[in-house]
Amino acid sequence: MNQGLIPSRYAKALYEYAAEKGDDSRLFEGMKQLADSFASEPALDKTMSNPFVPKADKIKLIYTAAGVSQGNDPVVDSFVALLAENNRLDMARDIALSYLRIYRQRHNIRLVTVTSAAPMDPADEERLRRLIAGHLDGATMDYHHEIDPDLIGGFTVSVDNERLDASVANELKQLRHNLLRK
Repeated sequence: MNQGLIPSRYAKALYEYAAEKGDDSRLFEGMKQLADSFASEPALDKTMSNPFVPKADKIKLIYTAAGVSQGNDPVVDSFVALLAENNRLDMARDIALSYLRIYRQRHNIRLVTVTSAAPMDPADEERLRRLIAGHLDGATMDYHHEIDPDLIGGFTVSVDNERLDASVANELKQLRHNLLRK
C-alpha cells in the first residue's frame, strides 16, 4: 500500500469519528499542535520510527506533542490506541497533516502563509491580509506569517498549494536565468 494512502485513510476515519462526537474542531487544534511539534523537533520523527523505542514511550510522546493528557480525551485516546494496536504510531505526523487537510476542506478554510524577509509593519500586514481574504471567495483564512531573511526583500504568499513570489531573491533568480539564456 502507498505510504500516503494509509495516513489519509486513518485521518478520514478520525475526522468522521471526531465529527460524530462533535469534537472535530477541538481535535483540529490538537492535530495542529501535533504537526507543529513534529516540524519544530525533527528528532521526534526519528524516535517514532525507531523500532527500539518502546511502544509506551511513543504513546507518551504523541500525547505530549499533541498537548493532550492521556486518559482525558476519549477521541484522542481511541485514536492513539488504534495506532498502537495496528503498529502505526510512526505515522502520527502524516495522519495529523492529513487530518488538517481534510478539516480545512470540509470547513472551507484556506491555509495562507506569508513569508517576508523582515517583520512587516502591522498596518501593511493587515492590508495584505485583507487583500488576500478578498481573493478567497468567502473561505476562512488559517493565516501564518514567517520570517526568512534569505528572501532579501519582498515577500511570498502561499495559499494552500499555490504560491506568489514577490521576493527580491526571486527577482534576482529570474534575472540570472534571463542572462544565462542570452
